[in-house]
Amino acid sequence: MSALPSHRKPRTRTRPAVPALGVTTAALASVGLLAQSADAAPAAPRPSIEEVRKKVDDLYRQADLATQKYDAAKEATTTQRAKVDSLLDQVAAGTAKLNDTRRVIGGYAAAQYRDGGVTPTMRLLFSDDPQAFFDQDQLMGRLSEEQHKTLTTFEAQRAANAKKRAEAGRGLAALTTSQRTLRAGKEEVQGRLAAARTLLSTLTAQEKERLAALEKKKQDEARRRAAEPAARQAVAAKEKPAPPSGHAPTAPTTPTTPSGPSAPGSAKAAKALAFARAQMGKPYVWGATGPASYDCSGLTQAAWKAAGVDLRRTTWDQVKAGTRVATADLQPGDLVFFYDDISHVGMYTGGGMMIHAPHSGAYVREESIYSMPVYGAVRPG
Repeated sequence: MSALPSHRKPRTRTRPAVPALGVTTAALASVGLLAQSADAAPAAPRPSIEEVRKKVDDLYRQADLATQKYDAAKEATTTQRAKVDSLLDQVAAGTAKLNDTRRVIGGYAAAQYRDGGVTPTMRLLFSDDPQAFFDQDQLMGRLSEEQHKTLTTFEAQRAANAKKRAEAGRGLAALTTSQRTLRAGKEEVQGRLAAARTLLSTLTAQEKERLAALEKKKQDEARRRAAEPAARQAVAAKEKPAPPSGHAPTAPTTPTTPSGPSAPGSAKAAKALAFARAQMGKPYVWGATGPASYDCSGLTQAAWKAAGVDLRRTTWDQVKAGTRVATADLQPGDLVFFYDDISHVGMYTGGGMMIHAPHSGAYVREESIYSMPVYGAVRPG
């Protein structure tokens, strides 16, 4: 039988479309990157030089404040240690006296034992609470006058020594607290200064030059403000009308403020100022009181000590020393304090200028009192 012709088209097999692997992977990667970019926080803008300067100044201010806290804790620790040492010496001396009295009582006991054994009197003398036996009239008659005096002395010594021991214990506890505060203050100062150094280390050479220019501009403005009073006085002096011809000039009824640098108000102030000038160029080191380096209050304390005047260690104590004076009435040697928290101090030299130990990384120098906000001033001595 012959084959019948086929009326169907030949069947063609179609393969399902498979996406190109490389294209798909790349697309997925692109989507992932886009998602990550959308989620990522934008990079923080780089601070301006002015912002860096303000931040560094603020860190130095915080370090100055922390330094005063450290100085106060150090002074308290030194005082407390001396007090504890004195108490321990007193306890040792009291213990020695107590032992001497015990030996005397022991001699009484030995004598009575040789004479016939330990009597109730000796049991009285060696009891834990001899005073309790005093209330027993029948035993009081057994004591000789000398033995009674020795026992009374022993009791007084023992009570006094116990009191001193308790006081020494409290002193040691206070000393431990002071030392803990001292360590915390040290860590705070170091932390502030480290933050300032880290911030400055991020600047490029060009940025550091711009920062130095900003600082110079600030100092120049402070010097201009310091010179203004003297300039006004000079102008006023020139504009003052001359006396009529033929009349001798009369002396002014009130003293005028000198237009130039004024003289120290006292011999002591002159000595303190001379000492401060001799320290110029030495480095600021927080917590230092000389002679190789100073912090701000360490310098003023040492200067006035050279003049025979003892000041306390911190700015907070020094601002209470002497007589308060107005900024317009400042004389060389006066102490000028800065900021509302009284965290900095300098010594006035005249003409709106002062000598001070500025901050870490700087040196003792002379500059305008208007480089910082003035809190007030005092005149020691």
